Amino acid sequence: MRIGIPKEIKNGEDRVALTPAGAARLVGRGHGVSVEAGAGEGAGFADAQFHAAGARLVDATQCWESDLVVKVKEPLAPEYGRFRRQIVFAYFHLAGADPELTRALLASETAAVAYETVEDARGRLPLLAPMSAVAGSMAPLVGSHYLAKFNGGRGSLPAELLGRRYGKVTIAGDGTVAQHAARVAAAMGTRVVMFGRDGERTVEVRRISPAIEYQLFDEEALARHLEDTDLFIGATLIKGARAQHLVTAAMVERMPRGSVIVDVSIDQGGCVATSRPTSHADPVFVAHGVTHYCVTNMPGAYPRTSTLALTEATLPYVERLADGGIGALSADPLFGKGVNTFAGHVTYRPVAEALGLEARYRELAHLAG
Repeated sequence: MRIGIPKEIKNGEDRVALTPAGAARLVGRGHGVSVEAGAGEGAGFADAQFHAAGARLVDATQCWESDLVVKVKEPLAPEYGRFRRQIVFAYFHLAGADPELTRALLASETAAVAYETVEDARGRLPLLAPMSAVAGSMAPLVGSHYLAKFNGGRGSLPAELLGRRYGKVTIAGDGTVAQHAARVAAAMGTRVVMFGRDGERTVEVRRISPAIEYQLFDEEALARHLEDTDLFIGATLIKGARAQHLVTAAMVERMPRGSVIVDVSIDQGGCVATSRPTSHADPVFVAHGVTHYCVTNMPGAYPRTSTLALTEATLPYVERLADGGIGALSADPLFGKGVNTFAGHVTYRPVAEALGLEARYRELAHLAG
């Protein structure tokens, strides 16, 4: 199969969807790999390394002419015209993305396979997990940066000083993002309160740090904690669907002036009513006196680590797609859950419901025969 690896064009996005070592593995399996010139430079992978691995260095047009295009982030408007009847494997987050992206995928009959909806036998999201871990680990560090007075923050340092914990971090969610955020925040020495929905995770969270206070989600309790929190981290997820607003504008209004919100759920629309997408070039805005950090590609800030972690997870799936094409997806229902659009139809129900496209929804098994 012809496989294309384009250069990412999203603001501040220096990750690349394949390492030179991954390219060598695919070439060794008999596939043709085309890499857009300069695609890996931001993550520390030179064109010469891809060439030595057996890949062709091409321009963007040639790259998108491939049967399988592997990306990191969702295609942007300048790329919509490059769609053809092909497979595109990437993070799409269609429920929270520009609806024009979904319309372009349907019009071109592109098979959009989303990393974030592929499942494993335990119902986990193995291709979302590595970037969730990066974003979660970043969140307390980013929040601490914007809490500094010279950044407009309230001047609170989340840390342990001479045996006493200062500051407070409140986290909504108890999955991969939330647990990594809690681990880093607890290690910083601050007070950490986590709201989740699975009481069985209490022991799991306690293993991270006995300093983490785990509570089952309760809107009134969350509102009370936000009134004296320094940093709120939104880390909720509904598989493939638009995030639910757990924090209302009224709750944000009652937060301390100069406090910070890091809404990691923003890819799926955000879990804070006042959130809106931001970029690495312009990462924050202030609403009700609270700094909001809502960058939609947080792991892009650490492109080398993120690329290595991402491709370790995705490469086995890329190999299956390259070897079996769409058949690899229809034969494996868990891998098949990654298909969000195919043959002009939406094939993932939460996306259809979020975008009001129920009439265009068809099950993949039916479409693929």
